[in-house]
Amino acid sequence: MAHAHESNTKRIWIVFGILSVVTIVEVILGIIKPESLMASVLGMKILNWIFIILTIVKAYYIAWSFMHLEGERGSFKWSIVLPLLILIPYLAFILLVEGNYIYDVYSESFVSWDF
Repeated sequence: MAHAHESNTKRIWIVFGILSVVTIVEVILGIIKPESLMASVLGMKILNWIFIILTIVKAYYIAWSFMHLEGERGSFKWSIVLPLLILIPYLAFILLVEGNYIYDVYSESFVSWDF
């Protein structure tokens, strides 16, 4: 019984370490904002793409470890993970495109910023 507890404790620390490293990288990039990552790719800065990708990686790893997906069958894993890998970037894309459109409407038309 003690062996299983040690294994779970070690696993929790490994998950904590991986998620901490990814978060620290995000925070450092957010503070430093390297000029080389400010170029625009597909209408958005490379730095923003990195943030979105790292967030998806963290979400995947959280689902993988805390929802115990690593021990499930392949088809069940993919039935949970694949929609997230498709829908999260799609949602981010829609929010960014629509947000940019609304910004353009308010900044370049006769509509005023009344809110």
